[in-house]
Amino acid sequence: MPAPEPEIVIQRFAEAHLDGMNALYNEPAVCRQVLQMPFQSVEVWRKRLADTNERLIRLVALHGAEVIGSCTLEQYSRSRQSHIGGIGMGVSVAWQGRGVGSRLLGAALEVADNWMNLHRVELTVYVDNEPAQALYRKFGFKTEGRLRDYAVRDGMFVDALTMARLRQTA
Repeated sequence: MPAPEPEIVIQRFAEAHLDGMNALYNEPAVCRQVLQMPFQSVEVWRKRLADTNERLIRLVALHGAEVIGSCTLEQYSRSRQSHIGGIGMGVSVAWQGRGVGSRLLGAALEVADNWMNLHRVELTVYVDNEPAQALYRKFGFKTEGRLRDYAVRDGMFVDALTMARLRQTA
């Protein structure tokens, strides 16, 4: 009888995940959909891990010991914007469409709502990344605008959408 498949686990980004995070964001198709530069070194992720800002939560999705996705939530530090947080995330191509993004985003929003008391969570997403936009809409994000020539990708300027979710309080 074969061993059961390991389940997907969400954890806080830690030293043990450095190589996996590096591999995830060096996947060409993942790097293409986020604002990371290609060919990053593990040292870039080590520096990010060293940032112990209480307003910054970095989560990883693990399948066994393999990093298959990540999500960052950062509460804005300015006093008049402390009710806002920003999200950034990426999921390995092999795991896209399999619930990893939902698990990560759900965990990040649980922290945003119940621990950081954030009212607004915002993000940007490329206009051609329709699967990611659908995921965000599923969690209550609405498109607020289009950012023209937002980033360079494949040698061309590309547009992004700005999306936000406002938490409804009773």
